[in-house]
Amino acid sequence: MFDLISDYQDRLLDAFWVTIKLTVLSGIGALILGTIVAGMRVAPVPIARWVGTAYVTIFRNTPLTLIMVFCSLGLYSQLGIKLAGEGPNDLAENNFRFAVLALSVYTAAFVCESLRSGINTVPLGQSEAGRSLGFTFLQNLRMVVLPQAFRAVIAPLGSVLIALTKNTTIASAIGVGEAALLMAEMIETNAATLAIGAIFAAGFVILTLPTGLFFGWLAKRFEVAR
Repeated sequence: MFDLISDYQDRLLDAFWVTIKLTVLSGIGALILGTIVAGMRVAPVPIARWVGTAYVTIFRNTPLTLIMVFCSLGLYSQLGIKLAGEGPNDLAENNFRFAVLALSVYTAAFVCESLRSGINTVPLGQSEAGRSLGFTFLQNLRMVVLPQAFRAVIAPLGSVLIALTKNTTIASAIGVGEAALLMAEMIETNAATLAIGAIFAAGFVILTLPTGLFFGWLAKRFEVAR
């Protein structure tokens, strides 16, 4: 095992760095999009609620691999939509950005549901107090409801982020050079399959365990008193 780590040290670091970038960028995108969709799901406008519900239903029940391949083959290859400019690494850069897009829109559905459960924990009187002060729906949501909702769902959001970290392995389906793609390449050229699996399993534990501990600490730190 140690010989494998030594031989592939630089490539292992590069692969897991790509995994980290995918997680961070997709996490930011999913948080922004998921918050917007959660707002739509509790909006007083029926069509906004319908769109939000449709979004969650579609993306939560569609395999991530299908979304990933659609972004690469459908948007890029068939429709010619590009997310990166021309250059020697334009294909790799486009695949990376489409992977971020796919992970973001998929994970946003789970962020939305976690956040909506947090919104439901906010006492109705809080919203009524905001309306009595003359707040619009968006002002009430932004200044009264969401701050309390986020505090209530810190731990579930941490679980969503951990799942996102593991889901980045699907990016290998469109050739993104993250950890899973390197693992497949190493298995093809080495007989030590168990050792290779242990290396990458340990790598993901190193990435996800601190995340779970950190979000657990945050949840206790900002726990809403009942």
